[in-house]
Formats: sequence, structure tokens, C-alpha cells
Amino acid sequence: MSRLTRKALAAVLFAAAAFAATISFAAEPLAELKIGYQKTGLPVIARQQGVIEKALQPKDISVRWVEFTAGPPLVEALNAGSIDVGWVGDAPPIFGQSAGSAIVYAAALAPNGKGEAIFVKPDSSIQSLADLKGKKIGVGKGTSAHNLLIAALEKANIGFDEITPVYLSPADAAAAFASDKIDAWAVWDPFFAIAETRYHPRILARSSDVLNVNTYFIANRDFAAKHPEIVTTTIGALKDAAEWANGNKDKVAEALHEVTGVPLDAQTLAANRSVFSVGPVTPEIIAHQQETADRFFKLKLIPNSIKVSDAVWTAPSN
Repeated sequence: MSRLTRKALAAVLFAAAAFAATISFAAEPLAELKIGYQKTGLPVIARQQGVIEKALQPKDISVRWVEFTAGPPLVEALNAGSIDVGWVGDAPPIFGQSAGSAIVYAAALAPNGKGEAIFVKPDSSIQSLADLKGKKIGVGKGTSAHNLLIAALEKANIGFDEITPVYLSPADAAAAFASDKIDAWAVWDPFFAIAETRYHPRILARSSDVLNVNTYFIANRDFAAKHPEIVTTTIGALKDAAEWANGNKDKVAEALHEVTGVPLDAQTLAANRSVFSVGPVTPEIIAHQQETADRFFKLKLIPNSIKVSDAVWTAPSN
């Protein structure tokens, strides 16, 4: 009996120590916020302005910016916990949620709108969306441009199986477009703007023509649960950056150019057609995002059907 008692006591002590360690870890203050971003949009402005750094300075939290070429690898990094928060288009979190990624929608940002398009070179025989049947189209798999391509084809009554998607990163797609290895390209700013300044392409469709979607500020699910005040503080700083950007459009291109190194003429194009805003993930926004998720599942582009609202984070009330 005494032997059993010692075993039971040891188990209790071990469990207590593990619980104490967990509490200690959870209570450990955050020293650094890791933010994932791409070469365009509001987070770039926020970085250039330093608004998040200023907002977190009283909490002694530093900020590390991690650049990504597209949304899908950013979502993967969020899931792995190598970054804490980040900005993506409409499609990447859908692919992530379907794959079981530990992510949540924290805020809705303005759509890509006119800054995302499907286009061809000016001397192409492709004159309209209807001419894309049987053609090779460069696009990033699981990106917002992927959603644009699917929606645009639907509008033109072309099945997704009637074109050949060539899944490429923006850099690889740029090279393929330059060498005519793809017939058309679907991509967002600043890559779209760079192509415009270089080729003066024929634009077949923009996101604003066929979609009603947003971009998103998303977070690692566990990070948002442990540090809700950091998430809300960051969102508040993004709102300040949006207010500045909308009131200083003439300076936005310079800010984008300074951070990203993308040529100023391309960033000027991107800035002039951008809208900057930050708001809650409303039921209407969720409904549009659910339509996109259902479209992807119907086409078997995601492995599982999802309920978008399951991944929407709600800030705790004070």
C-alpha cells in the first residue's frame, strides 16, 4: 500500500510541477511580436510609420517584420508559430483552415479591388476572358489571385478544367510571363503594377469586377488566446496607419518604395488605386468568405469543407 501511495504522490507532484510550468510559461511576458507581411498594402505603411512599434513600446515589446512573397507561406508560418500575426488576401486562410492550420481572422482590411487582375501582353491574341479556354495561366495556388481566376472564369462560363493553371510564385510567374511560357497572368500589386509599367498589358478582369472580398489581418490561434491585448493594440495601430495613408496618398508610394524596394513608378500605380481601412470581420464579410470556401471545396481545391465563422477571433470584452 505504501508503495502505491508513493507512486500516487509522485504522480501528483509531477502533475503539479507540469501545471506550474504551464502557468509560468503562459504568464511570461511577450518580448517580441513577429509580423508577417508582403510587399504591398497597409502593413508596409505601418512598418514605415513605426506605429506598431510606438504602440507596443510602453509594454517593452519589440517588433520583428518577416517578409513573404505570398499568403500561403505566411499562413504556414503562422500555423508553425514562427510568426504571430500577418496580413493575407482572401484565399490563403481558407486553404489554411481546411488543412487544420491554427489561425484566426482578427480584422478585415480593404479588398485588393483594382490592384489585382488577370492580364495578357498587348500583342496577345487573347482579347477577353472567353479566349482563356485552353490557355496556360500563371497564378499562385491558394492566393487571392487564384480566387479571382476561378470567379472570372465562372463569369465567362468557362470551367476551371478548361484552362491549364500554372502554379507559380509571383517571381517565377513574372519570368514565365516575360518569356511567354504562360499565356496570361493573375496576380496582385505590386507585381501587377510592375507588369503594367513594363508591358502595358491588356487587362481581362480585376478583382473589383467579379468579387466582393476582403483582405485580412490574421493571427496564430494560440497567440491570440494568450495575448489578446497585443492583437487589439496592433489592430489599433493599423487603424492609425490607415488613417494616415488615406490622408496622405501622395506620400504612400514613397513609403511603399522605401520599405520594399519596388520601383517608385509601380508603387505609385499601386498606391493610387488602394483603399486603406481596418474593421471587424462582420457577418456579411464572413458570408462572402464562406462563398469562396464553398467554391474551392466544390472544385476540390481544398481537402475539406469548412465553416469560416469557426476561425473568427473575438476580442475579449473589458
